[in-house]
Amino acid sequence: MAKALMFVGSCTSKLGYVAKPAGQGISALRLDLETGAAELLSQEANVVNPTFVAVAPDGRSLLAVSELAGAAEGLVSAYAIDAGSGRIGLLGRIGTHGCTPAHLGFDRNGRHAGVVNYSAVPAATHSASLLVVERTAEGGLGAVTGEAEHLGATGPDTARQDRSHAHCVRWTPDNRFVVVADLGLDRLVVHRFDAASGALAQHGEAALAPGAGPRHFVFHPNGRWAYVANELDSTVTSFAFAAAEGSFTPIGVTPTRPAGASGINYPAAIATDAAGQHVFVSNRGDDSLARLAVGADGVAHFEAAMPSGGRVPRDFAFDPSGRLLAVANQESDRIDFFRYADGRLTALGRLDIGSPTAIAFHPTLG
Repeated sequence: MAKALMFVGSCTSKLGYVAKPAGQGISALRLDLETGAAELLSQEANVVNPTFVAVAPDGRSLLAVSELAGAAEGLVSAYAIDAGSGRIGLLGRIGTHGCTPAHLGFDRNGRHAGVVNYSAVPAATHSASLLVVERTAEGGLGAVTGEAEHLGATGPDTARQDRSHAHCVRWTPDNRFVVVADLGLDRLVVHRFDAASGALAQHGEAALAPGAGPRHFVFHPNGRWAYVANELDSTVTSFAFAAAEGSFTPIGVTPTRPAGASGINYPAAIATDAAGQHVFVSNRGDDSLARLAVGADGVAHFEAAMPSGGRVPRDFAFDPSGRLLAVANQESDRIDFFRYADGRLTALGRLDIGSPTAIAFHPTLG
């Protein structure tokens, strides 16, 4: 019977977007992919607000960012993973050179990691939008190899777009560029990446609609298209990606909600299925999962939405086999599980866990 190792990051102390923090740090769970039953293996409580977590491509280590309310600098922690027991052991922590770290990721070789700072404190001592760090042989955090501050014209929403607000970092499929979704600038900012040294160089950017507020984005499995979840106008922008030039061209925009939907809504996480036939987006406000169909031209179109199972679905992830989707419903203190087959999601079960904000799966099944 196939099982997956899943890690959940939870808010442990007061943050502006969490009503009643009830998290226990980083939880490790063994998930039965047939039944949706989850067994709690361990919890790492000695970490503050691990609001985003990611497992290294080789499965040997995990990184977590810590948002520290009101602080001028956040933290990123590295942990060794014991895949058998699910326990994690601290390898080290460093500052993120900016406040409110929001997301992190690994280069395609797993030799470097990138962290983006949302920069919620107006007078932060450090102001790095993007930080790239070399990883040690054990999976820890080594020297800083690249740093960038995003400058330029901001979006029209004066409350949310007063400055650069970097929110997501991903490497291109060929590992030649690092791309950051910047909600404050309405831009995808592209940095050239030296895979040997980890150095960054300014390369280019792609504009989204004014006031869109790009939050998270994902590449299509074919590497030729990308999809951006826009937090401020509840849309997804489809892009064609030219690998040789490291450039993005917008090819379509679709809503994340049905026609006629009203009320406050903020899209959050975005992912494709393994075949790249559908794009899924979580809606905070509508508390739903939107399903978008990908056309032959790469453009994603809204098809339908279904309840996420709880309130404020901040993050979700497919297991490595692509058969099960886990959703972190932050304000319901629960993870909801859905079976994925033939392009459809079917509710499977739930697990109570305090203030879940991030989900990451180990790359191998047990």
